[in-house]
Amino acid sequence: MKKLLLLLMMGIFGLGCSQEAPKVLKTTFSKEALQQKLEDEEGKNITIQQILDQHKGKVLVIDFWAGWCRDCLKALPKAEELEKNNPNIDFVFLSLERSKEGFDKSLERFDMKEKNNYWFASGWKNDFNNYVDLNWIPRYMVIDQKSAIAKYYAISPEDPEIQSTIDQLLKKQQ
Repeated sequence: MKKLLLLLMMGIFGLGCSQEAPKVLKTTFSKEALQQKLEDEEGKNITIQQILDQHKGKVLVIDFWAGWCRDCLKALPKAEELEKNNPNIDFVFLSLERSKEGFDKSLERFDMKEKNNYWFASGWKNDFNNYVDLNWIPRYMVIDQKSAIAKYYAISPEDPEIQSTIDQLLKKQQ
């Protein structure tokens, strides 16, 4: 009986903590979200707005991840494949590591040093992550050439809507 009760409790807890798609799929960022600060690999502050400005005119895929996240690590080969299959697309990796030391170690360990990496030194709960309803990682967003959100919510790099969104945005560019 205790085992049954334990299993039932675990099931209820698991459902309560599972990833749920946001009810509203946003297409723009709030002023507060754009002012959210991150750190680059050298420890310098940069805002989301500055990151978007660096990629304006290009299609951008944002990949939220962390080295401690088993689902992120499982998705890493497919994320690399998505990147390899889209050489004209910019990719930015936003890390949710718990420390700068963890961020640095993960970049080294998972061969990410040559990529465009930033770390939320403020932690998971911040203006940007709250605005984009970040409730789970990995998470992927596609940003269009004008820095608007084209694909708000994807939890796998294999989500066919990521590639179809990229393809549509590239067709508009031609």
